[in-house]
Amino acid sequence: METRPRVVLVGAGFGGLAAARKLRRAPVSVLLIDKNNFHTFQPLLYQVATAGLEPSEIAHAVRGIFHSQKNFDFRLGEVTGIDLAARTLSLTTGEPVSWEFLILAPGATNNDFGIPGVAEHAIFLKTLQDALALRNHVIAQFEAANVDPSLIEQGALNFVLIGGGATGVEMAGALIELIGQVLRRDYPHLPVDLAKIILVERSPELLTPFHPKSQRHALAVLRERGVDVRLNESIVQASAEGVKLGSGLEIRSRSVIWTAGIKAMPFAELLGVTPGRGGRLAVEPDLSLPGHPEVFVIGDLAAALDKEGKPLAQVAQVAIQGGHHAARQIANRIAGRPTVPFRYFDPGVMATIGRNAAVAEFPIGLRFTGRIGWLMWLFLHLMTLVGFRNRLSVFLNWTWSYFTWDRSARLILEPEEKKEPPPAAAPV
Repeated sequence: METRPRVVLVGAGFGGLAAARKLRRAPVSVLLIDKNNFHTFQPLLYQVATAGLEPSEIAHAVRGIFHSQKNFDFRLGEVTGIDLAARTLSLTTGEPVSWEFLILAPGATNNDFGIPGVAEHAIFLKTLQDALALRNHVIAQFEAANVDPSLIEQGALNFVLIGGGATGVEMAGALIELIGQVLRRDYPHLPVDLAKIILVERSPELLTPFHPKSQRHALAVLRERGVDVRLNESIVQASAEGVKLGSGLEIRSRSVIWTAGIKAMPFAELLGVTPGRGGRLAVEPDLSLPGHPEVFVIGDLAAALDKEGKPLAQVAQVAIQGGHHAARQIANRIAGRPTVPFRYFDPGVMATIGRNAAVAEFPIGLRFTGRIGWLMWLFLHLMTLVGFRNRLSVFLNWTWSYFTWDRSARLILEPEEKKEPPPAAAPV
């Protein structure tokens, strides 16, 4: 009979995994809940979308990650209700789950900011399924144009990226390489030079959190490589034929790729609390939910504050450090010790712009661009991937691509439509 306190974690993202690992030696039982049975390394989703990596190379089965952790269990399901008084969760699968401590790390979803047509016509990049769908779509546009070149005039080879943050910059850099170096050889009879990549950013610069030097470097490299970067510009409408910008310009395109923003998963309603900006929840200094010291909120869902009182960014390192902190506070409560405030250590920021080009910044004032920054980016992402097999596979793929300018994952893998069973034979 289980007598140890149960800690339930919701979300198998960076924060959830970090908290679960930190609790491996704590006198608790750990139950991790997620609607997927795998963890996705989201910083490399764009590489799946641009045929650089396979989906399995940036994902790892949750149960496999915790084979050696004796106090761990996993349950596949999605949270549909939270009863704070009874300390239970309702799920889409099985009976309700009880808990003594709860860590909410459900992550974030796309935020279309209510712009007409975006939800219906834009292609998002937040999940593994999104990345695979985007890869299918991009390659399908070239296949269609190869059959009917008149589609080029209708925008078949125009790819409009909305959002000049790290994801938008990385996606633009990878897409221009895919088209210019790989698909050019795949479609020798297609005027691939007519393909256009337009990156739209409403701010006056790319990579807003970065130093101006890094911003200028990213802008110069993208433009040099052929990306049409439009700053101080916004999208006001999207449709199946393209987008309309705030300046009045209309761009014909069948590929509007949304990398402009996210919002927290809608857990405020389940908790019966009022959400803040972007759906995030206010938390106490120790990351607990106000009025409920047994509940901790971390990652994209938490409106945790920095030293200046500003909300921390919704990035992986905030989630990871938040997960470690929440686990330590649970251990403190069990031991009868007081909790301590969360203090975020900023390890720096990085973004790759493509082959031999990246920007990397560190808190002590060090900044790197070009090949050095790119090598730093490669090493960091390789080392933080979950699973040795994933690291080895990604390393081999990156090495092959670097020396051959080839990408092996150029496959259109459309999900099969569900077929009705054949009718039963009539009795004889």
